[in-house]
Amino acid sequence: MSTIINETGPVDEHGAVNRAQIEHRATWMGLIYDEMVKAGVNAEPIIRRAIRRCGQIHGETIKQGCADPANCEDFRNAFLSELVVKTFDMRPISAGRDSLSVDFHYCALISAWQKLGFDDKTCDLLCDMAMEGDRGIAEIMGLQLELNETIAKGCSDCKLRFHK
Repeated sequence: MSTIINETGPVDEHGAVNRAQIEHRATWMGLIYDEMVKAGVNAEPIIRRAIRRCGQIHGETIKQGCADPANCEDFRNAFLSELVVKTFDMRPISAGRDSLSVDFHYCALISAWQKLGFDDKTCDLLCDMAMEGDRGIAEIMGLQLELNETIAKGCSDCKLRFHK
């Protein structure tokens, strides 16, 4: 039985569409991982590198969207659109010059992996691999990313802490 609880209230149409798109992407990731493992491939390092590269690409775009890339308040504004905040039910969000803290109360990726029937351990691994994207963003922004609690580990939310 799963210990992962991933529930949230309803979202508007745009949030629902965005969640569906993220679930679709997570379904691809999960199935690619599963097929690689079945084929005897050590999938984890390959997937981590690819997702980190994707995060670095996104990080460059986010950095360009910051008036002052050294200011985490500007990073917050470029990184967390209103749609993203709704999609992941992010609250609270706290940004200062040197740090950004955000709690996710829902994860569409976890939702997809649970629908595929992956166990909690696999969901946790897939989650950590997916977080390589955020690690890549942090790297480009010159920030450290702390991720001590996640929905995939059975916590009530994901606590992301970006800081200098």
